[in-house]
Amino acid sequence: MQSFIRASDAVSRYCGALSMMLLAAAVLVVSQMVFVRYVLGHSTVWQTEFVIYATMAATFIGAPYVLLLRGHVGVDLLPNLLYGAPARALKIIAAVVSLGFCALIAYSAGHFWYEAFSRGWRTETVWAIPLWIPLLPLPAGMIMTCIQYVAELMKPEAQPAAAGGGA
Repeated sequence: MQSFIRASDAVSRYCGALSMMLLAAAVLVVSQMVFVRYVLGHSTVWQTEFVIYATMAATFIGAPYVLLLRGHVGVDLLPNLLYGAPARALKIIAAVVSLGFCALIAYSAGHFWYEAFSRGWRTETVWAIPLWIPLLPLPAGMIMTCIQYVAELMKPEAQPAAAGGGA
């Protein structure tokens, strides 16, 4: 159990680092695009599409890391009023519902990714990359988020009286 939690946390940290690199790459490409377009007067072909897909990938791939840090936005009025067993029950219910939602998104995104992969879909732009490449972070990120939710459910409560947990 502890090895699963440690492995899940480690992979989530890796996802956070990858997400940061994708966002940094998007910023660099936007800067390059502005320079090429407005200083050199050339047209850009792939930059806008890259930035959109990198930002989307960073969002989904970074989700398990945000969960690990408890950085998701949450309403904590009720959890702050509860202590002990009711607070733990509410946390478990919220995690299970969230896990179910992420599993549903992972399944739907995986199905969509498989269709794009098996049918050879391409983006309808000049770049025309295979669509399965930018779609892959959706199911991958949601699957990893589901795994992180399972790890969070397995973790012992360090402070049973504390509720909320927003970062």
